[in-house]
Amino acid sequence: MADLSAFPIATRWPARHPDRIQLYSATTPNGVKISIALEELGLPYEPHLVNISKNESWTPEFLSLNPNGKIPAIIDPDGPDGKPIGLFESGAILLYLAEKTGLLMPVDAARRYETIQWVFFQMASVGPMFGQVGFFHKFAGREIADKRPLERYRDESRRLLGVLDGRLKGRKWIMSNDYTIADISLLGWVRNLIGFYEARDLVGFDDFANVAAWLERGLARPAVQKGLTIPAKG
Repeated sequence: MADLSAFPIATRWPARHPDRIQLYSATTPNGVKISIALEELGLPYEPHLVNISKNESWTPEFLSLNPNGKIPAIIDPDGPDGKPIGLFESGAILLYLAEKTGLLMPVDAARRYETIQWVFFQMASVGPMFGQVGFFHKFAGREIADKRPLERYRDESRRLLGVLDGRLKGRKWIMSNDYTIADISLLGWVRNLIGFYEARDLVGFDDFANVAAWLERGLARPAVQKGLTIPAKG
């Protein structure tokens, strides 16, 4: 049986199955990336709900694994050389899981780096911009009388949707016929933009037919449907 005693986070969220990957997360766009990837890969894992509305990601135990204080994070008891490894940042976790299994990532080196660049496109651009649209359109930012910040993030989000739409023209997935971690990294964010953030009309989402068709294909995948609900809310 794996020994997770070196990880303080395991004292706050005890493992019932310590030989499985331990996932500390919530059903946010960043969180569901990892749930979806684990479901797609068929890796055994144990999810733990980190209640961000109760600031649980800022507890000492969580910060001991992820000093950035954001979900998700994982512990893999069977890490490199068979030793446990803890990881944070969703993009890094996606890359790790893909390399661990040899799946959801092209074998060809050039296509591998091409896939990674689209994961970084989500991390550096789509995630931050869509998150700001959500803040200024749905949450506390909507009370700000000056609408210039909202307009700025709206316009930038439209630009990013245009980049993604251009990439998907004539392609089923971001890497053509290969469904990869690049798709997984983006699906939750696009879904949230038009769903949870209620910004479909704001950003003119229906102008981006390629993105809309890709999103529909992605959401139809059984692993995506299941991953969107893990970890379950308490």
